Amino acid sequence: MVDAAALMARALRLAEAGLYSTQPNPRVGCVIVKDGIVVGEGAHLKAGEPHAEVFALRAAGERAKGADVFVTLEPCNHHGRTPPCVDALIAAGVSRVWAAMTDPNPLVAGLGLARLQAAGIETHVGLLQAEAEQLNRGFLSRMQRRRPFVTLKLAASLDGRTAMASGESQWITGAAARADVHRLRAEAGAVLTSSATVLADDPSLTVRDFLAEGLRQPDRIVLDSQAKLAANAKVWAKGVRRFWLCNQAVAQIPQGVEAITIESDATGTISLPKALTALAERQVSAVLVECGPRLAGSFLAAKLVDELVLYVAPSLLGHEGRSLATLPGLTRLDQHIPLHFSDVRQVGDDLRITATLKDA
Repeated sequence: MVDAAALMARALRLAEAGLYSTQPNPRVGCVIVKDGIVVGEGAHLKAGEPHAEVFALRAAGERAKGADVFVTLEPCNHHGRTPPCVDALIAAGVSRVWAAMTDPNPLVAGLGLARLQAAGIETHVGLLQAEAEQLNRGFLSRMQRRRPFVTLKLAASLDGRTAMASGESQWITGAAARADVHRLRAEAGAVLTSSATVLADDPSLTVRDFLAEGLRQPDRIVLDSQAKLAANAKVWAKGVRRFWLCNQAVAQIPQGVEAITIESDATGTISLPKALTALAERQVSAVLVECGPRLAGSFLAAKLVDELVLYVAPSLLGHEGRSLATLPGLTRLDQHIPLHFSDVRQVGDDLRITATLKDA
């Protein structure tokens, strides 16, 4: 008798090996068990490379015949960069396949499980589904909502200030918190900022303070309504995908940068929902938004923030400092934006608060 939950949990741990490297593909782990013994396991680590099932089947060899397969995502049934995993499972003669969740990709969407069933392979779906969905929340968001999963990162003093009145802000938080932000960048796979932030700070938006095996630098995205950024800004450095989102034509586009024209909203600025849709169409599954108070307020007011990560430093900057987010129009308490704290922990000398919008 196999401990299905424990084996699926093992597959999920394997999938975490691709946390910083599989974009735009989902993170997937696979465990193959025969007569109560693990005979093969694997994880998908990078787009274009073999899927988790293939690595596990290679390790299992002939022992895969009649075995149980535990995989965190429904096996694919379509030709992409690699052949369908259902073909490999059928050819190996496995007996049962346990999938934590069905694939939200419309090219699969239950078809993989149906193929396995048609071949006489018993299938089960839903074991540790919530954990599998959390691991691939960006992939699910892109497939189901046609927009990336949005994490808004903010850093402030204990009195809620993100900078001095002069704009000076380096550094409010400590080295451990800054390294943790780089981890968030790597996990999201894309960083989005505003032209105001680039003009003020000229950030690199890299993950230089966080190192992991198989690490990839995140895509860089800039919202620039007036198309006023310079071609030599650090965000345009080569080596990753770079997107310049404007609501007007760009005169001089740096080499390798994709300029995307986005319609304006009623205020004359870039429509955030349409910007996110354009990014999803380019296989951006998740974005970490790092910006000033104006854009932060726009994302919050539009209820486009799926997760808020706030680093709070043990310091006071005074009432003249810059606030966390600009939220015009809030004049009564009942207009407040309610949050739910999902996690609070200390990172170095700072606090990291993770929250979600209650009514998003």
